[in-house]
Amino acid sequence: MADGNPRRGRGGGGAARRAERTAVRIEAARYIERKVPNFEILNEEALEIIEANAEIVLEEIGVAFTDNPKALDLWRAAGADVQGERVRLPKGLARTLCKTAPATYTQHARNPDRNVVVGGTNLVLAPVYGPPFVRDAEGGRRYATIEDFRNFVRLGYMSKWLHHSGGTVCEPTDVPVNVRHLDMLHAHMTLSDKPFMGSVTDPDRARDSVEMCEILFGKDFVAENTVMTSLININSPLTFDATMMGSLEVYAAANQASIISPFIVGGAMSPVSVAGTLTQALAEVLAGIAYSQLVRVGSPVIAGTFVTSIDMNSGAPTFGTPEAAQVTLGMGQLARRLGLPYRSAGSFCGSKLPDAQAGYETANSLNMGLLSGVNFMLHAAGWLEGGLVASFEKFVMDADQLGTLHKLAEGIDLSENGQAMDAIREVGPGGHYLGCAHTQENFKSAFWRSDVLDYKPFETWSDEGASDTEGLASARVAKLLADYQQPGIDPDKLAALDAYIAEKKANAPKAFG
Repeated sequence: MADGNPRRGRGGGGAARRAERTAVRIEAARYIERKVPNFEILNEEALEIIEANAEIVLEEIGVAFTDNPKALDLWRAAGADVQGERVRLPKGLARTLCKTAPATYTQHARNPDRNVVVGGTNLVLAPVYGPPFVRDAEGGRRYATIEDFRNFVRLGYMSKWLHHSGGTVCEPTDVPVNVRHLDMLHAHMTLSDKPFMGSVTDPDRARDSVEMCEILFGKDFVAENTVMTSLININSPLTFDATMMGSLEVYAAANQASIISPFIVGGAMSPVSVAGTLTQALAEVLAGIAYSQLVRVGSPVIAGTFVTSIDMNSGAPTFGTPEAAQVTLGMGQLARRLGLPYRSAGSFCGSKLPDAQAGYETANSLNMGLLSGVNFMLHAAGWLEGGLVASFEKFVMDADQLGTLHKLAEGIDLSENGQAMDAIREVGPGGHYLGCAHTQENFKSAFWRSDVLDYKPFETWSDEGASDTEGLASARVAKLLADYQQPGIDPDKLAALDAYIAEKKANAPKAFG
């Protein structure tokens, strides 16, 4: 008799729905495949002028490869004019060498469902990279620790809209500098099953990264496939230092991908004009990618640019500015003309807190990244204070907003369901759409929904504590970390990784400097 009680039946259904809503779900969105056009800010004449000027820079001014005799020998053999450490490239040489770099490549994750394809119309989103400080609502601003690093990796794994675990999400200063890369890689490899980046702070650390991947994926697999995409910064203006180039040489030789990226603060490390900055950035990218192909023909690379302007009063970098947007858009066009994947943009801001300034500047940069055709967006979540700080609250705020990029990139649905003519006929003049069949069929997926921002009525919001966005984000951080479930890993591979790290640390002197 009890099973036939309609009131009990409804209650059971409600409980099931509540259980479904509260159950922990670890979701991972596929990398973005754009169905919208790129915004092209430069016409054909402008593109040709910048490309011609970049060739003049390479031929007449040249670039410096410092403390790297091997690089000078390779350039000399390729036909460059090498005088001391200055390398001058005959017109067309760099562009010809760049032609062997692939237009797209797949970076494999240990979970094949998390593989990403870099290039084409795709956009891969990765978190902040490099800050020595972290910030959260409870502890404020402080030096990062390895446990902070692990928590960021956990958050990245739990964040649906991030496709990539990243690299140095923060710099764990409580671990000696010469071995901390081992702990960081271990965290990416074991606490997440998304793709990750290797170390670039020393060529030996790059080799350690490759060797650890050989344990995780298998030596034969790594020899044939790309399992890391790592960041190689150019020392703008026009300088390629031995540390970064040494790491590039390791990765290129192992067929692992590198982002070749100028690091530019306009007005300090490039001209104050947009066209001048684009000229220098293109020359640097051409030289860097050409060099990767001298090391190994066909090695995968990304044409990158990191650009910000400078406040001429304080000397501080500024973010989310129109000039940075213009460079980001223009460099996207230049990268596409090279037929190469493109890296730029991110959750950039100069604010000290995850406040309105941070939100405005970040939104400007993220949206410009989508419109400019970026294929790999580093710093997509967590960036604060000009990149000095990785913020837990801003990480989840940014990671949430990345969902809007996914939605925008889908374009407009013009299927029969998208046209909604049946709904317009059903409702007619003066009605409403809340109860019509089309709304009932589509309401769960019709609109993107934030997991952080508040849309409650004022009275409800006030009764629940009147939280601001930082407070809501802090609660979201706590929930994601509480809900975190570590992805499984082969115990033999885990044991081998642990043994490798233990041996490396045993033979390494402690070095915090």
